[in-house]
Amino acid sequence: MAKAVNSFAAVQEEIRIAVKQLNLDTDVYEMLKEPKRSLSVMIPVRMDDGTTRVFSGYRVQHNDALGPAKGGMRFHPDVSLDDVKALSTWMTFKCAVVGIPYGGAKGGVICEPKSLSPAELERLSRAYVRATSPILGPDQDIPAPDVNTNAQVMSWMMDEYSAIAGHNAFGMITGKPLIIGGSLGRTEATARGVVFILEETLRTLGRTIEGISVAIQGFGNVGSHAAKILYDKNVKIIALSDVKGGIFQTKGLNPYKVSEHQALTGSVVNYPGAKTISNAELLELSCDVLIPAALENQITASNAPRIQAQVIIEAANGPTTREADRILESRGILVVPDILANAGGVTVSYFEWVQNNMGFYWSEEEVNRRLGEIMVQAFHRVHLHMTKEQTSMRAAAYLLAVKRVAEAMQIRGWVSGKSTRQDKVKVTAR
Repeated sequence: MAKAVNSFAAVQEEIRIAVKQLNLDTDVYEMLKEPKRSLSVMIPVRMDDGTTRVFSGYRVQHNDALGPAKGGMRFHPDVSLDDVKALSTWMTFKCAVVGIPYGGAKGGVICEPKSLSPAELERLSRAYVRATSPILGPDQDIPAPDVNTNAQVMSWMMDEYSAIAGHNAFGMITGKPLIIGGSLGRTEATARGVVFILEETLRTLGRTIEGISVAIQGFGNVGSHAAKILYDKNVKIIALSDVKGGIFQTKGLNPYKVSEHQALTGSVVNYPGAKTISNAELLELSCDVLIPAALENQITASNAPRIQAQVIIEAANGPTTREADRILESRGILVVPDILANAGGVTVSYFEWVQNNMGFYWSEEEVNRRLGEIMVQAFHRVHLHMTKEQTSMRAAAYLLAVKRVAEAMQIRGWVSGKSTRQDKVKVTAR
């Protein structure tokens, strides 16, 4: 049996390497290696049959040196505290990479939401907010949708928090419906950001996006919207998958029709005219670009030698293990890391929060224009650093992000933040 991958230990190692290569004092690592606050809660929920079931939940705030903590809320049977710690840490550096004034947070509840009725799901959502409300708020910690949560869940959570606060608190959560303070463009934001990053990646390689072949693992919110945006740009989508399996068609798939099939049958599997494949097989297909848009630790040391894509754009959080990363780098496969590639969602969440605070709302064109500017600028900062220091794109992103957070902690007096050398730091590849 393959050894389980601890995502939190992996991200701690990324921090350690970045702190060492930046020659920062060890107090920076000590501040960043563990979250500032980890809250575990027991959530009693009255079920439809009259019984009470107790769920376990978490809210982790990794660092808030740059601003309020920000991060999604997932409902999933495999949620663990270490996973939530890792996800909150990634959020800190994701916000730092794109330059928005947030720190990192994440939340989760151990449950199978598909087994809950709408009324049970609402009671669970509201109970979670009651249990965690002391550490939430528009100036403290701002949740958002994540795996198995959506705008409706955010609405219930916002309403419960508002009842506790005694006033409407639209800015305490993002990813809401438009009618109660949501932002235009938020639903597609992560996917649109992925496409912006892919386009810039191809430009640096002297290629254009039109006509390339793409395989996407995960056909949820991010994967489905990315597929549709790419399809509209004349990209050939050769493979798609969801939790039940995948489909493959060398001539290309129409993601709009695949969505219709998924809505009718509950899965992309058995889509007419396509070959059924597994999620594992999808990752190893011959294609120009692979977009993992599912869960963590999908590309590992066992399958990395068989990856055939030329470029990997990480739309999911932590889809590639450290061992796999080294293998892919040695094979010349360019990996655009999650903390850059999938930052479109948190960027438009920031826009939503800003609009809530101002009480002034932007057009979708304005949202997408601002998103494009931020994603493109962030890509070129990371790519320039990667080229200059002859390192991987992931290492370059972490170096820039850790440096920014460390500077904020230093100026606030949390750490000395001093470098052990004052001359130019040479950053080496991992």
